[in-house]
Amino acid sequence: MLTVEKLESGYGESAVLRGVTLQVRPGQVVCLLGRNGTGKSTFVKSVMGVLKARGGTVSYGGRDLTRQAPGERARSGIGYVPQGREIFGQLSVRENILIGLEAARGKRRGDDIPPAAVERFPVLPTMYGRRGGDLSGGQQQQLAFARVLAAEPELLLLDEPCEGIQPSIVDDIRDVIRSIKSDGRTAILLVEQSLEFVRSVADYVYILEKGSIAWQGELEALDDETVRRYLTV
Repeated sequence: MLTVEKLESGYGESAVLRGVTLQVRPGQVVCLLGRNGTGKSTFVKSVMGVLKARGGTVSYGGRDLTRQAPGERARSGIGYVPQGREIFGQLSVRENILIGLEAARGKRRGDDIPPAAVERFPVLPTMYGRRGGDLSGGQQQQLAFARVLAAEPELLLLDEPCEGIQPSIVDDIRDVIRSIKSDGRTAILLVEQSLEFVRSVADYVYILEKGSIAWQGELEALDDETVRRYLTV
């Protein structure tokens, strides 16, 4: 599904990613771990095209997307929930979700919100008239999920979905990821700091260290020694 080979990226004169190779297969939940500053968000931005790759390739479904714009990647079937959520604060909840339909690749148009976009977040339809900026952090995260699910993506890129939100919403997000996983139709690449959360949802793990993959393996192989070596602060 998603194949990233020898990806290099960074900001200005600073190189952040150094030859990162990673794969996400259909139906998998793959987690990218690493200490702060190792390049996790840079990697997701580079996969989505928000940040231009300096080297390597990004392929999805056998198609080379390395030089494609973010909108084209979204229309190819990749959904992206960025760190910080990036909700349109002045737009209503309903309008925010409808924006997600722009990536629906012609499958759905008009002003109808797909039921699948909000069925996992039953509180959102009760808030359709509220401004996105008036929601709590947890509610905004739910809205960001619903917005990206409106386009029915086949791959989700989730960058720190549990950052700065209350434990009850973290539990809801865990349930949503598990539900998506059980459906088997959508793969997920997850960037997350909470090892407990990762252990509850992931199938396969990559660990970034200084912009390169330092370890990878099935979740069951992520032992205490590996955690101490690459993740403990």
